Amino acid sequence: MKPKVISIYSGAGGLDLGFKRAGFDIVLSSDHWDVACETLNVNGFKDTICDDIANIDFKKIHKKYGEIDGVIGGPPCPPFSKSRFYLTSKNRGMDDIDGANSLANFVRCLKETKPKFFLFENVYGFTFKPHKSSLEFLINETKKLGFNPVYKVINTADFGVPQTRERFICIGLLNTSFEFPDPTHSQKKEVGKDLWMTAGEAIGDLDIDNPEDKNMEAGSKHKHLLKQIPPGENYLFFTKERGHKNPQFKWRSRYWSFLLKLSPSRPSWTIQASHSNNMGPFHWKNRFLRINEIKRLQSFPDNYKFTGKYKDQWRQIGNAVPPKLSYILGKSIRKYL
Repeated sequence: MKPKVISIYSGAGGLDLGFKRAGFDIVLSSDHWDVACETLNVNGFKDTICDDIANIDFKKIHKKYGEIDGVIGGPPCPPFSKSRFYLTSKNRGMDDIDGANSLANFVRCLKETKPKFFLFENVYGFTFKPHKSSLEFLINETKKLGFNPVYKVINTADFGVPQTRERFICIGLLNTSFEFPDPTHSQKKEVGKDLWMTAGEAIGDLDIDNPEDKNMEAGSKHKHLLKQIPPGENYLFFTKERGHKNPQFKWRSRYWSFLLKLSPSRPSWTIQASHSNNMGPFHWKNRFLRINEIKRLQSFPDNYKFTGKYKDQWRQIGNAVPPKLSYILGKSIRKYL
């Protein structure tokens, strides 16, 4: 019998898909966004609750499904993201009402479903000093429930995802401690490891000129500058510090992703949830990435369907946990059950 898992803050189902491939039965998925819930449904995750997590009665769910083996989820990350350091008008971490509620409801789900393990995912900023109270809350509250929580910041490129995406992963098991799997890939040659998968390897076969690409030209009012930036570089190419003869920008005056262009010879940088006219990464051909390309860069199968308009699909993919990483973690957790 397959171990039963409840997925919360499911989004488009990156965690769900990986755990399903690892042999788990996703008995329930949940999200508050109707577009994401529709994506879950069309991809076979039929038992989906589309509601604010605060409204979900997990005691009833526990009664319906019986013994639950695991709870997996990645609560909304904005309160813990690096960008919140610059948005001084908004609170950070548990000082933000959404941040506090998301953590509290994650713990409430554990209390009411009594699983054997949990997996909590968030941005690597979750470990930053200003978010110390959030990390301590997660660790202390899960310890009270009998779990042995361990955490690590993982670069998804180290596990075969063609994207340098760092994420905080916390896994708690009852009665024993989880040991994270060793990386399978590395940036430089190492014995027993493959090299990082590059963006060119991941999406190169999709790089066929399309008449619609004329409508995908990126860079907004800086389109002419983007075309001059070499693959793998960003706006810093046009700074005095980089030796440009006609500097256009001051050093570190913009976000790193401003006019950032993919290089086919290295993994993609993090695919953000928000889509912008001048915030990359952009394709090395100076255009926005297509949906089928960012699916590949996030390790979703080509046949996985996303509902909604272009920006809705982009948001779902950008918010997701890469299924390839999810599968590896799920497979490792199964050994303990």
